[in-house]
Amino acid sequence: MTPALRVQGVSHAFGKTQALRDVSLTVQPGRFVALLGVNGAGKSTLFSLVTRLYDNVSGTIEVCGHDVRRQPGPALARMGVVFQSRSLDMSLTIRQNLRYHAALQGIGRREAIKRGDWVLERVGLLDKGASKVATLSGGQVRRAEIARALMHDPTLLLLDEATVGLDLRSRADVVDTVRALAQGGEVGILWATHLFDEVRSDDDVVLLHKGEVLATDTASEIAGDSTLSDRFLELTGVDEREIAA
Repeated sequence: MTPALRVQGVSHAFGKTQALRDVSLTVQPGRFVALLGVNGAGKSTLFSLVTRLYDNVSGTIEVCGHDVRRQPGPALARMGVVFQSRSLDMSLTIRQNLRYHAALQGIGRREAIKRGDWVLERVGLLDKGASKVATLSGGQVRRAEIARALMHDPTLLLLDEATVGLDLRSRADVVDTVRALAQGGEVGILWATHLFDEVRSDDDVVLLHKGEVLATDTASEIAGDSTLSDRFLELTGVDEREIAA
């Protein structure tokens, strides 16, 4: 099976500051992969490399077998992205936002309407399609952004700290929505987070710390006889108060 995402031997620096060191990971279609690390671990830098906001000058990044440097068009066409910052037009309805995104992807109006209802149903917002984004709760806005990322039927979905600023119930709803997408078997999910309670024992986990991958396995295998957070503390030497913060 061709991975939805393959990152191999990628490093990146900002001047003398090394942000990533020889990072490798794989996301298969139908898998939810948690990229877990405290703030400053390099998660957003990696996302910027995968999405071509930054240029990777070392290693290889492939999306559905397409090298993002040599074949950026086909690679970017196969991914949907939800960045940490909000990006919907708050003055438009959800459906208007979806149709605008579809137009940017070269999708005709009739097809955009059909796809819009399909993705809204998948994220549980079909009854909110005519609502302006400004009237939605934080969790609903996030689910609307996920719907937009699905409009062009991607094989890879990237989410960078997608639950930041949400209450516990909204966080759980967003995570459950994304997990359901992976369970369909067609979309691979890379979920960047610093929150350990968003990771389940059978999730694939990539522990990233100070730009280096410390462990790659299921959460239960990494944790062993301990908890995932305790194992993280053991591997990194991070103060427990930093995780709590």
